[in-house]
Amino acid sequence: MPDNMQSSLKHVARLDTQSAVDRLDSADPAAVAALLAEMPPARANAILSAFSEEARERVMAAAPAGTDWMDSLRYPVGSVGRLLEDPPAVFRSGTSVATAVDILRETIRKRMVTYLFVVDAGNRLLGVVAFRELLYADRSQPLDQVMLRSPFFLQPETTLVQAMREVVTRHYPVYPVCEADGTLVGQVRGQTLFEQQAFEISAQAGSMVGVEKEERLATPLLRSFKFRHPWLQINLLTVFVTAAVVGIFQDTIDKIVVLAMFLPVLGGQSGNLGCQSLAVTLRGMTLGELRGMKTAALLGKEALLGLMNGVVTGALAGAAMYIVARRHPENGSPMMLALLTAVAMATACMVAGVSGAAIPLILRRLGADPATASSIFLTTITDVVSMGTFLALVTWLVL
Repeated sequence: MPDNMQSSLKHVARLDTQSAVDRLDSADPAAVAALLAEMPPARANAILSAFSEEARERVMAAAPAGTDWMDSLRYPVGSVGRLLEDPPAVFRSGTSVATAVDILRETIRKRMVTYLFVVDAGNRLLGVVAFRELLYADRSQPLDQVMLRSPFFLQPETTLVQAMREVVTRHYPVYPVCEADGTLVGQVRGQTLFEQQAFEISAQAGSMVGVEKEERLATPLLRSFKFRHPWLQINLLTVFVTAAVVGIFQDTIDKIVVLAMFLPVLGGQSGNLGCQSLAVTLRGMTLGELRGMKTAALLGKEALLGLMNGVVTGALAGAAMYIVARRHPENGSPMMLALLTAVAMATACMVAGVSGAAIPLILRRLGADPATASSIFLTTITDVVSMGTFLALVTWLVL
């Protein structure tokens, strides 16, 4: 690969998809096709799909026949089919070891060969031969005698999450990809599967706080601003909601100043517990653990777990309130304030646990990404419930 193309490839690979498209849109289609051909199929597909239909047709027309990412575009986004590569070593049933070795002498100069795929006249996969097995096989033997029959394969429509669950105990360097009837359509590297899934998982943490999945470190400043700012506006709105709830009880805080010390404690503790529930639920979605599990059972477990944690932390917070309130008797009964602190903490933690599990479920039901800005909505709920419950109880029972 020429040095200038390698440099361009590295630069484009660091950009988010839309920035990469903007950079390549005015370039020569043949150069763009050559650049994309050097990229991993998933990345090339994402960039190519973001082109306008006219630009995409120009690039595809300039690409060499059989380019990997051209064949894989017909499969859904997020599927194994989008990661397809053309297998370098496919042989018809009956081919001798000597013939295969002679053909592979030229192939291995251009591409790494891990497995040989043996197919019938209809291109249906019959077996797999590990490249190293050729060293020990008799040259006159047909590949059929040394191949592993009925090998494991992935289907192109399989989602990446499902594929990861299927290969997690296999750890093969390369997996054949076949249609349901066994017709070989390509191969996918295990490394590519794990890299793509690792990217999806790493994007969840950013999505929870409104960072777009497409944003990269090299994304231009204004585009990063465009990605992030809308969610910050939503967060600002939700903060005002919390502030409004506290404002309703301003007179209560003015009369019992010690309450202001414990509002962040309640909000922070319930917020952290809600994030724990949210993280476990998102992990369960990713690994497919929610299948067959009743939603009511999941929410019930998180509610009980939140209540148990809330009772323990509430007791400690109540004890702290009792110690502080005793030093300021003008604020009212220390024991009553301590009790209300404990009750508010337990209630807030229970609601936080339910919310952490319910928010991603609701977003998925609405057809949205379950991780998208989940923590923004969760923080609002936990703050409103914790502070609102605490101040309402004090207003009702102390003043």
